[in-house]
Amino acid sequence: MVFKRRKQLSWGRWIVEGVYPRSGWRRAASYVVHRLRRLPDTSHKIARGVGIGIFVSFTPFFGLHFVVAALMSLALRGNVLAALLSTFFGNPLTFPFIAAGSLTLGTWMLGVDPDPALHKSVFRLFAQASGDFWHNFKAIFNANTVDWTHLGEFFRGVFLPYLLGGIGPGILFGLAGYFLSQPVIAAYQKRRKRRLLSRLKERHKSSAKKADEDRGQP
Repeated sequence: MVFKRRKQLSWGRWIVEGVYPRSGWRRAASYVVHRLRRLPDTSHKIARGVGIGIFVSFTPFFGLHFVVAALMSLALRGNVLAALLSTFFGNPLTFPFIAAGSLTLGTWMLGVDPDPALHKSVFRLFAQASGDFWHNFKAIFNANTVDWTHLGEFFRGVFLPYLLGGIGPGILFGLAGYFLSQPVIAAYQKRRKRRLLSRLKERHKSSAKKADEDRGQP
């Protein structure tokens, strides 16, 4: 398994490392790049997965980026693992800029006056909306009252502008990720193939030499 750990992380540690990896973001980014280059697929399919993963990072489907990236990669014939790895383009360091840019562009596209407070509390609003959703879902089975008012306001004020505003930048950054990564991955795969062929030739020569020496012995 590519992602299997010797020691499984607890849920608490998994959340902490999602915010700040133990080895630091630079080391985590190097690991992602290393895994992308060594994926067993064509450079075009891997690069397509990279573009899809970056695009998905600009969508407001927090908590579902892996699922969305995998489905889009299957539909567009990209490498699924590359798409999953590339969703890490959206991380605690880049999300504030992605959210602010997407909300600003989305509110402009909808002709709505931007609310500066939204940029500072977008993640809190997403968390509150998730809480309201689960409250209403559980209300189906208990005596609590179902109320979709806050979720409706959240959808119109945050989710829809974020979704619309993230499409354009997501496509641009996704295309950039594809065109930048494809030649790099292709060049790496060619070098790796040459190294493997060179090793095979050396082993073949060594085996042939040893066989000749064995035949020459009395």
